[in-house]
Amino acid sequence: MNILIIGGGGVVGQKLAASLAKRGQLRGQPISKLVLADVVDPAPLAAPFEVQTTTCDIADPASVADVVTEDTQVIYLLAAIVSAHAEEDFEAGWRINMMGTLNVLERARTLGTKPVVIFTSSIAVYGGEVPDPIVDHSFLNPQTSYGAQKAVGELLINDYSRKGFVDGRGFRLPTISVRPGKPNRAASSFMSSILREPLNGQEAICPVDDDFPHYYLSPRKCVENLIKGAEIPEADLGQNRCMMMPGRMWTIRQLIDAMTTVAGPQTAKLIKWEAQPDIQRIVKGWRFDLRPEKAITLGLEADGSFEDNIRYYLEDDKPAS
Repeated sequence: MNILIIGGGGVVGQKLAASLAKRGQLRGQPISKLVLADVVDPAPLAAPFEVQTTTCDIADPASVADVVTEDTQVIYLLAAIVSAHAEEDFEAGWRINMMGTLNVLERARTLGTKPVVIFTSSIAVYGGEVPDPIVDHSFLNPQTSYGAQKAVGELLINDYSRKGFVDGRGFRLPTISVRPGKPNRAASSFMSSILREPLNGQEAICPVDDDFPHYYLSPRKCVENLIKGAEIPEADLGQNRCMMMPGRMWTIRQLIDAMTTVAGPQTAKLIKWEAQPDIQRIVKGWRFDLRPEKAITLGLEADGSFEDNIRYYLEDDKPAS
């Protein structure tokens, strides 16, 4: 089994790679090679099989051709520029998020090898005048360029799968929290930083009110679901290959309460409340009452509580003091 992770240098890509290394097999076959590709050479990984790291610009078809080869059996397509960045740089968003996806699928079509392609979409594909709750057959109505780019990617995954060029499956990720590392340019970045920084004894800014609701999943569960998603039998996916990944809806106040329950009340004192209209305009266009029935039926799972998300960060990612 030869696996390629495009976006292998990011948080989810690195965690996915580590989990595959520990697991040693995918889709009932032992892993023989794992390639981690990103715009910057990913960090190396110790594994009981061959691991290669390389650079790849998915906006460049020639660069994609270098990493998607005839022996590539599974492709995790995680690479993207994030929401606020895509909103600020319209051309880059479409070039990378939409054309990059098309380049990967076109390379697979040209090879004729029908790899499994796991595409990470986003709950940003929902929005606007769509009635709650959002269910599996709700239509996509993104209110940001990022959401529109991901929605186009889903259509491509479905069509290339229908034609038999790839065995595609797409998962609309909830906001992944608590993410390790540093804030990025995602509009949702504060949904990790208001927890991660206080857990590390640092101040953080919250740009929305404490009653703001959102839909969350931990990095640990996200990776578990991405592995399960690759192993779903093709016949079970139906005519729509893309679906919500399970998560749970909590308010900012519930996130903070979970943090104080696990790590103590002193953490909440490090959060500063400063309204940021640009961020609010983006995140308040997202939809929150999501019912991921198809994915749950197929075996994917949400976290049991947000206290679990906090504990997972402390166990997996908190820097040593």
